[in-house]
Amino acid sequence: EIRNGMLGEGFSSKFSPWLALGCMSPRRINKEVQRYESERVKNKSTYWLIFELEWRDFFVYMAKTQGDKIFYKGGVVGDKAPWKNPKGALQKWKDGKTGDPLVDANMRELAATGFMSNRGRQNVASYLIFNLEVDWRHGAAHFEEHLLDYDPCSNWGNWVAAAGLTGQRINKFNTKKQLNDYDPERRYVRHWLDESKNDAGSTDMDVDEEGSSSTGRRWAPKHASREEEEKGKGKGKG
Repeated sequence: EIRNGMLGEGFSSKFSPWLALGCMSPRRINKEVQRYESERVKNKSTYWLIFELEWRDFFVYMAKTQGDKIFYKGGVVGDKAPWKNPKGALQKWKDGKTGDPLVDANMRELAATGFMSNRGRQNVASYLIFNLEVDWRHGAAHFEEHLLDYDPCSNWGNWVAAAGLTGQRINKFNTKKQLNDYDPERRYVRHWLDESKNDAGSTDMDVDEEGSSSTGRRWAPKHASREEEEKGKGKGKG
């Protein structure tokens, strides 16, 4: 119920740094979750915890099978299209001064704490890749430098997948809609942006979802967006 939260310490397990450093075993977590479900309750939180562990395993196996391809500009599929890399765009993204409230808040949280929520990571990656059209490897390298839970397979695997370079579906996030959906009261963005609202590159908390998505040359309309995918969840057949 709280996995989409971004502010505070209670919305995620915070196991990732311990897993990344080998201080905690994913098998131990899985066993404890199963015990919790049998003794107390099985709910969405326990489901998603195991789901994310399985997703972590997926990237381990992808790295084993694809090798160095997860570090290449063209990714697993060997894409040859050039990146625009607009001057100054990468640095603004790193500094949290793009003008997009959700992106900027998440990037400033990363710089200050070494942590970013799962939802935040997906949004800032999508923005760098599809809105700014910056080579995805710069984003992966920045995360490698700052994340407390850095893991090569999870980090580079997620980034190459976010860039649509694994042969899987492409998810482009509408960061304005994501902000309205998951931080409607602006508690998260105000926490990280209010103290610097007079800085250059400050953001407007009131955002309009219309026209917020770039149509950069790497966005393939035939692939569903994350918002379209989420609308379809929970709809059974017949």
